[in-house]
Amino acid sequence: MKKSLTPRIIRFLAGLNGFAVAFAFQLTPLAQTARAAPQDSGPVVRVEQAPISRDSKAAASFAPVVRRVTPSVVNIFSTLTVHEQANPLLNDPILKRFFGDDSGDSAHPRDHKAQGLGSGVIVSPDGYILTASHVVDGAEKVKVALSSGEKELEARIIGTDPATDVAVLKITVNSNLPAATMADSDKLEVGDIVLAVGNPLGVGQTVTQGIISGLGRGGFGINAYEDFIQTDAAINQGNSGGALVDSDGRLVGINTAIVSRSGGNMGIGFAVPINMSRYVMDRIIKEGKVTRGFLGVNIQNLTPELAKKFGYPDQADGVLIGGIARNSPAERVGLQKGDLLFELDGKKISNPRDLSLTVAQAPPGTNVNLRVLHSDPGRKPIERVVDATLGELPQETKLTPTGRNHPTHHQRNRSSKDSLDGVEVVDLDAAMQREASIPGDMHGALVVRVDPDANAAEAGLHAGDIILEIERQPVRNGGDAVKLSEQAKGDSILLNVWSHPDKDSNIGTGGTRYLLVDNTKRD
Repeated sequence: MKKSLTPRIIRFLAGLNGFAVAFAFQLTPLAQTARAAPQDSGPVVRVEQAPISRDSKAAASFAPVVRRVTPSVVNIFSTLTVHEQANPLLNDPILKRFFGDDSGDSAHPRDHKAQGLGSGVIVSPDGYILTASHVVDGAEKVKVALSSGEKELEARIIGTDPATDVAVLKITVNSNLPAATMADSDKLEVGDIVLAVGNPLGVGQTVTQGIISGLGRGGFGINAYEDFIQTDAAINQGNSGGALVDSDGRLVGINTAIVSRSGGNMGIGFAVPINMSRYVMDRIIKEGKVTRGFLGVNIQNLTPELAKKFGYPDQADGVLIGGIARNSPAERVGLQKGDLLFELDGKKISNPRDLSLTVAQAPPGTNVNLRVLHSDPGRKPIERVVDATLGELPQETKLTPTGRNHPTHHQRNRSSKDSLDGVEVVDLDAAMQREASIPGDMHGALVVRVDPDANAAEAGLHAGDIILEIERQPVRNGGDAVKLSEQAKGDSILLNVWSHPDKDSNIGTGGTRYLLVDNTKRD
């Protein structure tokens, strides 16, 4: 059997019990954790807004920059309890007969302490430290070692934000600490020289050099909010939470992950921009949690096929609104499903991540100016400009509609195929809504089966989805779904469906979106 060489995106918890271990990233929830009461005011940090000078000649040595930066970078040691699972095989009576009852302690669950290693950056003279959330995730005790070689200091976890992989720690000292100067990460450019500083593989503080390889990287499913700086500066286990600095020695990012086939550096590393990290730190310290703006729209990319269906220009920028949350800021200002949102406060919106990041980093109560195109069937789209006041992003509810024990199945006319052939639907009743925590005011047809070879399956329709509209006509029950699908004409059928929440629904209503089902394929 050949070992797969497919690159993986991994993050680094340093070595447990002395061994470096790389863990595959999983999508993190939007929940935030605060470990201490909010403070009256945040730390005093030093920020320089000016970009680096790009006209100067390349430096012969970065030693002066390194001397300025390294005192601010610390080693982080975390301790957590690992709960081992019992081995059920060792409880087998036949094995006990041959090997005895004392054949192995692994027949019983055991706990042991594991040690993690990471890096962090001092950002204020009074001891606030930025690091990666996964470096201290689940830690019962955290210690910090300064670069000066002083004894390890106990650190408090002020708060963590898994949605961005940012954590804030605090150490108490009697003197001012060497705090890093922050830059404006929005002013970085591809090609800028950067240095990564941390403690890779436990070898000691290490500096590597590279360039900014890309900006605004995302869509990997690593974090809920992704706007990564990409660099080819070497990053390995133990670098997580360490500093990414520019050629002036100013902090531009917190190292968090790499793309790798082997678990080691391959020249594709990611850092959380310091502007995002600073926003998260400020919210955690001042409020005890991370509050994010909420518009209340569920959004998706505008494909050329969807643009044609709605009558929007072929090359139109923006995101298509697939759903509006009840009593949300979007509903209050009259935004509607099918609108194309293409600008917020003068900033062009090109994809869902643009809007998600922009809204999430605006405090609740922020007034925003939106430009949208509105399309009514058979009419030319019109442009609207509206002002909205952002709410606070609520905690998401996991919705899991099911299709069991539903007696009223609706079948379409088998004598003539349509684009929803191979799809079985049932009426959505109050009992189902209660069982699956579906909003009581939602009407539609619940999909209980989709033939994997059907056109609808290819378009992305799944069992458990709720069909809300067909060709922009409301679906009240399974009978409506069958009738409207059989009446639909054209090369494709436009569906508006509700699905399980996913990573693209973090500023909206769950998984309400549009699907285009091919209506031309026939056996």
